Amino acid sequence: MNGSAVSQFTLLGLSHSRPLQLLFFALVLACYSASLLGNLLIVVTVWVDSGLLRSPMYFFLANLSLIDTALGSVAAPKMLGDLLSQGDTISYAGCMAQLFFLHFLGGSEMFLLTLMAYDRYVAICRPLSYANTMHRHRCLGLLAACWAGGLLHSASQLALVTRLPFCGPRELDNFYCDVPQVVRLACTDTYVVEILMVANSGLISLLCFLVLLGSYGVILVTLRGRFGGGGGWKALSTCSAHLMVVSFIFMPCVFVYLRPFSSSRMDKMASLFYTIITPVLNPVIYTLRNREVKEAIRRLAHRPKFPCWT
Repeated sequence: MNGSAVSQFTLLGLSHSRPLQLLFFALVLACYSASLLGNLLIVVTVWVDSGLLRSPMYFFLANLSLIDTALGSVAAPKMLGDLLSQGDTISYAGCMAQLFFLHFLGGSEMFLLTLMAYDRYVAICRPLSYANTMHRHRCLGLLAACWAGGLLHSASQLALVTRLPFCGPRELDNFYCDVPQVVRLACTDTYVVEILMVANSGLISLLCFLVLLGSYGVILVTLRGRFGGGGGWKALSTCSAHLMVVSFIFMPCVFVYLRPFSSSRMDKMASLFYTIITPVLNPVIYTLRNREVKEAIRRLAHRPKFPCWT
């Protein structure tokens, strides 16, 4: 029997209590709506404002918001429908689609955050070569590499999962489909598959996180003597916002994927954090801590034009 013989899975969700389900519905709906509005506002603001659009940092920020918009839509709509209607099943094809897009978008976002750290490193530590290093064509190529890396990562995960046989039980202890919960349902020895998936998801998360910490460590050392003027504090504020986003995204992923698969309520809480909460925190962090973005948003209604990035 192969995976295609399974027609659907049962999602155990967050709670079977009806009052708690309605409370979770209201909270998830608020987070999802705020995520869509906040991230799309950043995308439109950067696209409309020619000054921001010419900056690689804000170009990458707009793409990060675009990814967060899509990533937040992988699990939230299904979860909202299940909480409202008390549904608890997902088809095999729907489960595999959730798993694929979660890792495709999540992997692309990790690589993009690493690219954003590299951009800040060049801007702060190599300012004289920044314009030549981060020119438009190179930025587009690096961005395409981030998307390609996410696609390769997700395709490899999906290929491993779809080869597993499933013959019962079919209950997933989560509110959406992800690798750890699905692999535990396979009716075969999954030790080798688990090691491969931990090496894939866990090590990618850890290595990107370590590279990011190293990059920002070098940046902080470089900024150490620049706090006499406004430039050093502005760069530090930008880097601290990036570090907050990095921590919110990478730490739950490292916790979930960089260890043998086991059932834990903490896994569910970590999953809730990076699929529902993180996409709404990113625009809040970047807009509240970034004067240029806030000023561009204020100008948005008075500058309804669509420039090209040149």
